[in-house]
Amino acid sequence: MPLFWKHYKSDTTAFIERLKARRPTLEDEQRQGRALLWDRHLDRDALAEYQDDRVPQQPYVYQTK
Repeated sequence: MPLFWKHYKSDTTAFIERLKARRPTLEDEQRQGRALLWDRHLDRDALAEYQDDRVPQQPYVYQTK
């Protein structure tokens, strides 16, 4: 390793570190936003009922019988 070797840090990594330093609550905000849409408990009975009640789609949607 050379004497004047510097550790490389990409622009993206530097940007993320600056952003986290400016907004320390950023990760908590991201977790809260994720919990709104993704981290949900599914009602398996309701989901099974929904899948059973689906009407199969015709091969060509715009054709009437």
